[in-house]
Amino acid sequence: MSDDNLHSVHSSGNGGYEQQDLSPRGVFYFMAALVVLGLIIHGIITGLYGYLDGYDKAHQPPVSPLVVTKPNTRNMTKADTQAFPLPRLEESEIRQLNDVIRSQDETLATYGWVDEKAGVVRIPIDRAMEIVAQRGLPVLQPGKTQPETNTKNENAKPNANAPVPETR
Repeated sequence: MSDDNLHSVHSSGNGGYEQQDLSPRGVFYFMAALVVLGLIIHGIITGLYGYLDGYDKAHQPPVSPLVVTKPNTRNMTKADTQAFPLPRLEESEIRQLNDVIRSQDETLATYGWVDEKAGVVRIPIDRAMEIVAQRGLPVLQPGKTQPETNTKNENAKPNANAPVPETR
């Protein structure tokens, strides 16, 4: 191939690239026009929303005298949030979870009544383990069934060791 065929048809003999750059003045005018256009659009939209808001307020139906005006509900206080019915949204999940765990730990580590009328108490886990270590676990004698302890509760599960009545 010859060197004449390598050059572009539109080449003006300067190597096939542009010799002139884009004018910075044109870029500046374009950017300024965009800013001015943006400000004009912003002004139009602000004016339109202001007009529509005023129109909406002017054409509201009259308020019934039976309606009690309420304070602005956008500004809520702690007392206002406590007035909402349950269940409420969590305010601080980590703090509330830590409070529940602390309460459960306190229940497991202290003495207290479970049912005072029936004489049922709760004792700390460590103390219960000491008592079991001293006395041992209760063991049923071979051939004997566990005595029925819950005769009042009709929803109680049947005794697993009790004989099953035959049905024919």
